[in-house]
Amino acid sequence: MRKLKNSELERLEVEEFKNTEKTPLIVVLDNIRSLNNTGSVFRTADAFLVEKIYLCGITATPPHKDIHKTALGATESVDWEYVKDTAPLIAELRDSGIITIAVEQAEKAVMLQDFIPEPGKKYAVVFGNEVKGVAQDVVSGCDEVVEIPQFGTKHSLNISVSAGVVIWDMFNKLQAVNS
Repeated sequence: MRKLKNSELERLEVEEFKNTEKTPLIVVLDNIRSLNNTGSVFRTADAFLVEKIYLCGITATPPHKDIHKTALGATESVDWEYVKDTAPLIAELRDSGIITIAVEQAEKAVMLQDFIPEPGKKYAVVFGNEVKGVAQDVVSGCDEVVEIPQFGTKHSLNISVSAGVVIWDMFNKLQAVNS
């Protein structure tokens, strides 16, 4: 087997990306302190055609060299917006018919593998601070809570890893229910 060159991957150009149909998925970053994590989420969002990213609270915004280092240009393709307070944003998304999901360890959380999206619905997944997680008022304001199952000794995953796992899973499930 031979590794493919970047020129052989047939990726979209930025303008093509902006004009292509997106996954009915929004990502909300609730007070993410690491610029590298933020950049990594942008890159994952680009890979799976996420509709938009909301950067909330202390989450840094592009342009910034540390975001750019991990995003590798995805801040130019993925639509994003800064919002100061996450909880009112969640209420606004819910009011517009978007199903909001906190990715967190909480009472009555649904394990990711057991979550089944509804056809024709749009979802917003919320990822929280590296230390404190998703703020409680944001968790309380969401329609649902989804948890990534873990079987080792650690209590959590890095935010960029969590985002990769959840966005990939949601992309696959939304493709299946909407096709």
